[in-house]
Amino acid sequence: MGGSHTIRDLILGIADGLTVPFALAAGVSGAVAGSGLVVTAGLAEIVAGAISMGLGGYLAARTEAQHYTREYAREVRETQQIPDEERAEVAEILARYGVREPVLTTVVDEIARDQHAWVDFMMRNELGLERPDINAAPRSAVLVGGGYALGGIFPLAAYVFVPDAHEALLWSCAFTSVALIGFGALRARYLRTPIVLGSVTTWFIGALAAGAAYGLARLVSHGMS
Repeated sequence: MGGSHTIRDLILGIADGLTVPFALAAGVSGAVAGSGLVVTAGLAEIVAGAISMGLGGYLAARTEAQHYTREYAREVRETQQIPDEERAEVAEILARYGVREPVLTTVVDEIARDQHAWVDFMMRNELGLERPDINAAPRSAVLVGGGYALGGIFPLAAYVFVPDAHEALLWSCAFTSVALIGFGALRARYLRTPIVLGSVTTWFIGALAAGAAYGLARLVSHGMS
C-alpha cells in the first residue's frame, strides 16, 4: 500500500510540474524577448506550485487518516451497542467467500471474540479501508511537492542557457515534449493502460496548455502595443 501511494504522489506532482510551468514559460515567452523574466517567473511559479501541491498532498493524506479514525470509532461503537447486527454482517461477508454452516458460526464467533480483530475485519472487508500510515501526510507533502519541482525543471532549463526567449521556447518545447512522452509512458505502464495512448495524451495536454498560454500572451501583448 505504501509503495502504491508513493508512486501515486510522485505521478501527481510530476504531471502538474511538467504542464503548469511549461504553460507559464510559453505564455511569458509570447510577451517578452529576454529569457531572464521567464526564468524569474518560472522559478517563482515552481516554488509556489510545489508548496501548494505539497500542502494539498498533506491535507489529502490527513483527511484520509481522519476519515479512517472516524469510521473506526463508529465500528467500535456498533460492535458494543449492536453486536448481533455486526455479527450478522460478518456472517454475510464470509458467506460471500463461500463459508457455510456449520463452519460459518464458528468463524464468526472467533472473529467476534477479539474486538480489535473484529473491528479491523469490518474496516477492511465491509468498508474497504486500510489503516493509514502515520507518516503518510508529511511523506505525501514531500513527494508531491518534490515531484512538482522536478517536473518544472524540464520546461525552464532552456531559458537558463539561451538568452533569447523565443529561441529558448523552441528548446523548452523539445525538452518538455520528450519529458511528457516519457512520463506518459511510465504512468501508463504503472496504470496498465496502453503506453502509446498514455504518451500521446500526456504530451497533447501539455502542448495544448502551453499553446493556449502562448497564444493568449501574444494576443494581449500585441493588443497593448
